[in-house]
Amino acid sequence: MGILLNPNNRSYQLMKNGKIFVDKSLMIHIINQYINIEDRFICVARPRRFGKSVDANMLVAYYSKGCDSSSLFDDLKIAQCSNYKGHLNKHDVIVQKILSRVHSIDELKEKLTQRIVKDLKRVYPDEQLYEDGELASIFENIYDEYDQTYIFIIDEWDCIFREYKYDKKGQEKYLDFIRNLFKSSIYVEMAYMTGILPIKKYGTHSALNMFKEISMINSTPIEEFMGFTEEEVKKLCDKHNMDFDELKTWYDGYHIGDYSLYNPRSIVSSLSDKKYDNYWTSTENYEALKTYFDINMDGIKEGIVSLLAGERIVIDTLSFQNDMTTFHSRDDIFTLLVHLGYLSYNSSTSEVYIPNREVRSQFELALRDSHWVELNQAIQNSMNLLEATWNKDEEKVAYYIEEGHLGISNLKYNSEEALAHTVDIAYFAARGYYKKIVELQAGNGYCDIAYIPKTNKPALLVELKWQDNPDTAINQIKKKKYYKGLEDYSDNLLLVGISYQKDINKDNYKTHYCTIEKYTRKETFQ
Repeated sequence: MGILLNPNNRSYQLMKNGKIFVDKSLMIHIINQYINIEDRFICVARPRRFGKSVDANMLVAYYSKGCDSSSLFDDLKIAQCSNYKGHLNKHDVIVQKILSRVHSIDELKEKLTQRIVKDLKRVYPDEQLYEDGELASIFENIYDEYDQTYIFIIDEWDCIFREYKYDKKGQEKYLDFIRNLFKSSIYVEMAYMTGILPIKKYGTHSALNMFKEISMINSTPIEEFMGFTEEEVKKLCDKHNMDFDELKTWYDGYHIGDYSLYNPRSIVSSLSDKKYDNYWTSTENYEALKTYFDINMDGIKEGIVSLLAGERIVIDTLSFQNDMTTFHSRDDIFTLLVHLGYLSYNSSTSEVYIPNREVRSQFELALRDSHWVELNQAIQNSMNLLEATWNKDEEKVAYYIEEGHLGISNLKYNSEEALAHTVDIAYFAARGYYKKIVELQAGNGYCDIAYIPKTNKPALLVELKWQDNPDTAINQIKKKKYYKGLEDYSDNLLLVGISYQKDINKDNYKTHYCTIEKYTRKETFQ
């Protein structure tokens, strides 16, 4: 009927007609349960590239009286639900598209009101309904006169907090505008908002506390709809003849509830292009990530080093103010990075981590262009260390382990545990190529570290020795047959012994040593 009142289903139709389409329509069955109940306000926050607008367009196509969407949904999963026909194109829908071509928040409110009123007047021309001028009053007048209710769908509701991130007063005006529209509003059947950020807080309180917030921190009850599930991605790989394991290396890592999720844009791009690449830069420049590194709040640098090394960090998400400028601690910045998709969050352990190879490359790009010269060098050293290992260059491996210890290790260096930490940090570049297993049970014992390749790189068995020599480590691998259980890699397996020996000869400062041998099927070593 109108652009904002009862729009048609064309946007979702175009999506469904695409070469790559995943049926996420069962989300409708969950959202239907919020219609005409007290808790009928939902805000879903997800990073860019995670399908927010697709879901909003799907809901518009399903609910809007402005179209007949039977042909779109009859062959989708939602059609098997008992209440499918009861809501299909049976609701008056107001779509509030937040305008980006405006110069102030006041202008945005004015233009948005004008456009909605223009559509409403086509159906309700009585000028008396619009005398107040306030949108909430207009809807109340229409309800009083015609008993008319609406489903409101707002896509990218939080763009104000990104485009006008320093205009605090303007943000408060905008929040008041949304609050007045929905608070205690009898004309609202349901309100569904999408955005990247959760709802902005005033101090410790939310101005829109009537909304149920769903985010990358807490995704209940639509966990499986926050991205593509692993099962869905496997089916797509089979259909498009792509290697699932390789694609998993690049794009997996967002674990929400019981689901392992992938960002849809990268999956679609990879399958369409028939290659595995970093598609993040097409929608989000690494400069956005660099901005938060350069804040350099206490603990940021150490945290980034740990994350790049594949470690997980416990954070407190409660103090985050749900904007892009208010940071009181490292945890606030890391919480924002979760909402932006740069970090994944485990709600059971409150831990964050870098999810996959694609996102890791964004961290590395941002760091190369940051002021952290020391950390940039550590990244380059780590890649050099990995290549030296593949090339069995023992001298270079020992050198780069030494550099890692001197450059970024703050531990007291007095145990094999400290050596293990240094080796772990020094090999953080390996996370893009390997799955790391600490204390791998194999043969007749436990190998200190195993790197299981995600690509065609050699598998690595690493044994550490404190105040000993690396040959002792290699002999232990052989004697205890740690290579047992890695038969799949027997043609491409390196045994790596790394040791620390404090040299009392002041003319020879070298303290780390390395021996590398290649395993063969005949259990001979060269």
